[in-house]
Amino acid sequence: MKDFEILSFKYNEQIELWAYVYVPQNISIEKLPLIVFLHGAGERGNGKEGLEKLKLVGIPKYLSKGQDYPAIILMPQCPCNFVWNNLVLPLKGLIDKTVMDYNIDQSKVSITGLSMGGYGTWEMGLTYPNLFSAMAPICGGGLSWRAGRLKNMPIWAFHGDADNIVPLQNSIEMVDAVNKTGGKARLTILHNVAHNSWDEAYNYSTVMKWLISQKNAD
Repeated sequence: MKDFEILSFKYNEQIELWAYVYVPQNISIEKLPLIVFLHGAGERGNGKEGLEKLKLVGIPKYLSKGQDYPAIILMPQCPCNFVWNNLVLPLKGLIDKTVMDYNIDQSKVSITGLSMGGYGTWEMGLTYPNLFSAMAPICGGGLSWRAGRLKNMPIWAFHGDADNIVPLQNSIEMVDAVNKTGGKARLTILHNVAHNSWDEAYNYSTVMKWLISQKNAD
């Protein structure tokens, strides 16, 4: 697999986002889907030189080991002293730039993330429900009273029932709240799995294929 491409987006004088971009090889589709991946708190960093930390966990790790997907994958890095929930506007700008720069199929833009990135996934979906074709938050949580905004969003959440860092109840509350509004959310509870539920989700489930297959009717 070739090295990741590098993308940057300067939102203002204080915030510049750097990202890896995975581009699949030997794919003849004119417009590819886009998956946005949000990492956890431990992979935060500043500047281009901090990006290597992204390869330690989650989707970038599996791609580095040779995994392949028929989609562009945007893997931004959250700057130190921020969390993803603080960065919804800069993230939206980076996603828009990626969609334009890589000629993305705008009906197939999905988002996923783990831990802090799971929270960020819920928040991005709640803020921009018409942007994403699907979302897969892993061991995250969100503001359940806003869940009606996601009633038309295909959602597949994951959480380990032995997680002692982010309570399983956070995911249960979000999924239940979405479904009470007539939504399409489902939760896979991973038994005897602690906080590291992303390995089960990304490496052993079909969630990546599922994200790629979803299409926004709008």
